[in-house]
Amino acid sequence: MFEDPLPLARLQFALTAATHYVFVALTLGLAPYVLVTQLAATLRGDRSRMTAVRFWGGLYLVNYGTGVLSGLVMELQLALNWSGLQGMFGYTFAAPLALETMTAFFVESTFLGLWIFGWDRMGRWAHLFCFTVVTATAYASAWWVLVANGFLRNPVGFEVVDGAARLTDPVALMANPAALLAFGHVVTGSLLVGALVIAAASAHHILRREDEHGIFRRGVRYAALVLCIAPVPVAAFGGPQFELFGSAPPTSGLTYTAAEIAAVESASGGGALLGAAGTAGELTMVLSWTLMFLLGPVLLLAWPLGGLDRWRWLLAPLVLTPSLPYLASVGGWVFRETNRQPWTVVHHLTTADAVTPLSPGAAAVSFGGFTLAFAVLATVTCWLLVRYARRGPGGGPLAEHRSGGPGAPPEPTAPVHTF
Repeated sequence: MFEDPLPLARLQFALTAATHYVFVALTLGLAPYVLVTQLAATLRGDRSRMTAVRFWGGLYLVNYGTGVLSGLVMELQLALNWSGLQGMFGYTFAAPLALETMTAFFVESTFLGLWIFGWDRMGRWAHLFCFTVVTATAYASAWWVLVANGFLRNPVGFEVVDGAARLTDPVALMANPAALLAFGHVVTGSLLVGALVIAAASAHHILRREDEHGIFRRGVRYAALVLCIAPVPVAAFGGPQFELFGSAPPTSGLTYTAAEIAAVESASGGGALLGAAGTAGELTMVLSWTLMFLLGPVLLLAWPLGGLDRWRWLLAPLVLTPSLPYLASVGGWVFRETNRQPWTVVHHLTTADAVTPLSPGAAAVSFGGFTLAFAVLATVTCWLLVRYARRGPGGGPLAEHRSGGPGAPPEPTAPVHTF
């Protein structure tokens, strides 16, 4: 059916990248809340807040594992399906990705392992420090990925020598406005993802009157505050990016002349379909953002009236609200990436030249294999997240083991945190 492997390669990358991103966004959105909650528990010696850390940290752990695994598969896909990109821009585009890999897999994973297995085995401040490093490196990983992505949109800091790009200005690469604006946009958008996932789980348990430790009461109030604050910087970082979409990168002309660029863009196939996808992504992003922008003040007004604890008509819909930031995130990503077509690296490498030459059969096998693997991975992870969220503080992967039922004290371990 597809004699040209390019459409399948594009669709495959779009599906797998979008799937990977939804787990990254939740990682970035949950980490600050877990960190601040653990800081409060450590300062106050508050066991109820530490129970909250175990609950939300358990969800973070499940989500993080899938994010790492899907990220590894994404790197493999870049190498297999987009060899033209690696051949010409391997020394520039791949450099920040290599740093991201070292950050995530050598530093972040090490300290996350210490945090997971360090409960009641290290001092409370050392344990808090471990998750501080986990949070910082999670954001550093996101930064390096967006440096690489920003280079595709606005290539800077390199020169082409013998058909291959060589990095000449690392500072320009890291200070790329396409990366800076995208990082701010992704970080603030991820806070909305984390807040509404917390709101959904909290609303579920409040409706069932399952909030012995006050975990979910605090969670829904945190979501109300974030929804009142975060939508503004999301728009502030997102708006200026529209100017980048319509401007040529400062290094254009090194590979293609102006006439050749115009010819490539006018002759690009699938322009109408990509344009429709980009428009749909933009509308989805804006509509979802608008609904979140309106939801924040509603929750804030309900707070002093006690509505966040007892208004079923308000709490019940919150269970479904995590779909809003996810739709906004994926829609914005589709709009950003389709706007770059037909270029992989704007004005330097077309998508057709970047794709690996594949037979129709090989392209179909690659598409089917990767898409099926990601579909299974995403389904299992979502099921686990919902399952652990519904179980509550006593049923998560980091829950304390108790020997005598719900009211029994924790089994003794040595040494034990003093809270």
